[in-house]
Amino acid sequence: MSEMVEVKVPDIGDIDSVEIIEVLVSIGDQIAEEDSLITVESDKASMEIPSSHAGVVKEIRVSVGDSIAEGGLVAVIEVSAETVAEEPAKVEAPVQQTEVVKTDEKPQLAPVASAPATKPSPTASMSTASLKNAHASPAVRKFARELGVDLVKVAGSGRNKRIVKDDVQTFVKKLMSSGGASINGAAALGVEPMPEIDFSQFGEIEVQALSKINKLTGKFLHRNWVTIPHITQFDEADITSLEAFRKQSNLEYADQGVKFTMLSFIMKAVAVGLKKYPRFNSSLEPSGENLILKNYFNIGVAVDTPDGLVVPVVRDVDKKSLVEISIELREISGKARNKKLKPSDMQGGCISISSLGGIGGTKFTPIVNAPEVAILGVSKAEMKPVWNGSEFEAKLMCPLCLSYDHRVIDGADGARFITYVSHLLADARRLLL
Repeated sequence: MSEMVEVKVPDIGDIDSVEIIEVLVSIGDQIAEEDSLITVESDKASMEIPSSHAGVVKEIRVSVGDSIAEGGLVAVIEVSAETVAEEPAKVEAPVQQTEVVKTDEKPQLAPVASAPATKPSPTASMSTASLKNAHASPAVRKFARELGVDLVKVAGSGRNKRIVKDDVQTFVKKLMSSGGASINGAAALGVEPMPEIDFSQFGEIEVQALSKINKLTGKFLHRNWVTIPHITQFDEADITSLEAFRKQSNLEYADQGVKFTMLSFIMKAVAVGLKKYPRFNSSLEPSGENLILKNYFNIGVAVDTPDGLVVPVVRDVDKKSLVEISIELREISGKARNKKLKPSDMQGGCISISSLGGIGGTKFTPIVNAPEVAILGVSKAEMKPVWNGSEFEAKLMCPLCLSYDHRVIDGADGARFITYVSHLLADARRLLL
């Protein structure tokens, strides 16, 4: 005997809905439990939805381009009675949905970036009561709060004049085009748009669509660049001894499958630096009136994927050993490239690290990953002659580039932080103190 089982979207974290970009199976396919059925894309990453049962695909209830949420029906699988009896807990019941922000095909707030774990405070110019009483869903109210939009001023286009996300976005666009509005403390620039050019008149062209992650990353970084007064501080860390220690450690832990990268040590040094300089481990309230200091130490790591840049977060770096950090780094990098990251994997970061050491380059100016207030860029290390007071010595020097929000961090503290991190990297023993 056999039984038909509905396979539904499992818990995908704080997401309202996701877009289906691939259907990976066909009717009649024999699949195993945990085989991927579809690929979906949120505003942060792509991920694959697995099957809860093994069996034969009888129906596919979705198509490419559809939007689907937690509890949405993906497919109907024919499974044997024995399989159903052995795994009753695998059949998922529909889940009541709660609307949350961070999804949409329209401009949204974050790709690579870690969303705050707590709700941001209302801005000084907004009425908290107006947000709570507005005829809008919780997701729309949160979306408006993050953009600094007073919903009392927004006309709803939904049923019974309900305010939807498109209404908030339209309101923001009108304010920006007027040249006199202020969104989250940033005045609209009022500059002329780029002219449309027919490039085909100059030669053969090809139009390539941007991925959702590309588009949202661009919007997010543009917002950060124009609203945050950036300062970038440069330094070089002498990692000669640390590199020798790293190579020796890789030999010693090879039989355990552990591979240490320089990034593991840099993350540990940054966590120590955050404890010494707590303003780097903070977020500025949207009102600009208060600073939120964090007592946890989560570090985001920029990962380059074929679909775009994502920033998964390693939590509690201060409490983890270098072995644990190295293992987790390898795991999250693999999940990012294989589209297995969940939205929760990219939330709650305190500071981000963007390492281009494996690619090349000497220096760059990373953009702050708001609501964080700082980001550390790492470039390729190279051997250089360094004067020791009596002669030049060959040293392996690693360029560091620290960008920070000048509203929160002074230039002097920026210099102190990057100098301190460089000092820690010069002798790994200091990480143990």
